[in-house]
Amino acid sequence: MADGQHAAPGGPAGNRLLATLEQLLAIDETDLHRALDRACHMVAEALRADKVDAALYDSTTESLVAAGTSHTPMGRKQHTIGMNRLPVANGGREVDVFLTGVPYATGQADQDPGQLRGMTEGLGIRSAIMVPLEVAGTRRGVFLASSARPDFFAEDDVRFLDAVSRWVGMIAHRAELTERIATEAREQGRRVAADELIATLAHDLGNILVPIKGRIDLLQRRARRENRPRDLRDIEEATRAVDRVVSLVADLLDSSRLEQGLFALNRQPVNFVDLVRETCAALTTNTVPIRIDVSDQDIVLAVDPNRIRQALENVLSNAIKFSPVGAAVAVELDVESAGTGCWAVVTVSDQGPGIPPELFPRLFDRFARGPGSSGLGIGLYLASRIVVAHGGTLTADPNPAIGARFQMKLPLADAPRDEGDG
Repeated sequence: MADGQHAAPGGPAGNRLLATLEQLLAIDETDLHRALDRACHMVAEALRADKVDAALYDSTTESLVAAGTSHTPMGRKQHTIGMNRLPVANGGREVDVFLTGVPYATGQADQDPGQLRGMTEGLGIRSAIMVPLEVAGTRRGVFLASSARPDFFAEDDVRFLDAVSRWVGMIAHRAELTERIATEAREQGRRVAADELIATLAHDLGNILVPIKGRIDLLQRRARRENRPRDLRDIEEATRAVDRVVSLVADLLDSSRLEQGLFALNRQPVNFVDLVRETCAALTTNTVPIRIDVSDQDIVLAVDPNRIRQALENVLSNAIKFSPVGAAVAVELDVESAGTGCWAVVTVSDQGPGIPPELFPRLFDRFARGPGSSGLGIGLYLASRIVVAHGGTLTADPNPAIGARFQMKLPLADAPRDEGDG
């Protein structure tokens, strides 16, 4: 690259670097983007560049995104024309530096076929220097400076940008840590508040439901005594509705106990084949039948039968809720041998719309709900935590052929299990 056509402010390169680092160290922003914006603008002033960017890789969009940009006309224009997001698939020198970790410099960007046209024609860039940007020892993006003038940057500028990028990476790391700590503190506060609200709500609902259930029982006895079949059918429907609310209250309390570490198990030997058959028979309906394919051999587990039944019911109820009318839910039960022992494996498959990709990472989180869901989002959370408490796993297939597919694995009674569970 030809010698730069600008005088480095602050005298020699060493003084310029020291002065810039002093300014960078003074940045106390806790917001990542604001911190990087300030850092980029400071470096742009030191280099007299038309634009400086700190571009970080975004795995969700597979793009380099300008997390920080100098407050300059070219920097603002970059966001206006959409050149602040560079898909990795589109290539370009920025992507090359990110993927290889090799710095790049040019004073004739418009003559370089590897440059994106949006940079040379849309922004008018003629000179550019780019170095990899590392955060906490991991290459996370690119730190780059641009100018509309050809042969603008000197060799010292490349070394300067490389040195400064390390400090910018430290600023990004500090801001991310601060954001993460603040987010975790907010989440913890929300969880505590949610648990208090759940306990209060469940207690109040329980107090309301007891007299309602008592009154319904009284009406049922009277209808039987007076032989009123229509009233009996209505009363049975009301009883089922109350039972559903009672079950919901129990689930809410269980979710709160799990979060507080107060969840206890009453283990005993259980014929798992019978438990699965009984649970499926209780939940199958005319509109959404459950088809069972179970092993012929006895499968004995040392589990809390009520809790495992609750977990299986929650998984099956979820499958039934999202299944089209007439489409059966398939349940398979078998034994699997692995290096860690023998496992009872229950697979539940439905023919519904499947799990939305955006929901999948938090599918088993408490209160996680998909689009259009009317539930509270605690069924799969409870099922997962109950299974884990028994030393097992509950997973979802991210790419089933159709619908959704869940697999529950539980250790057999004679298999080694985690001493801390239960």
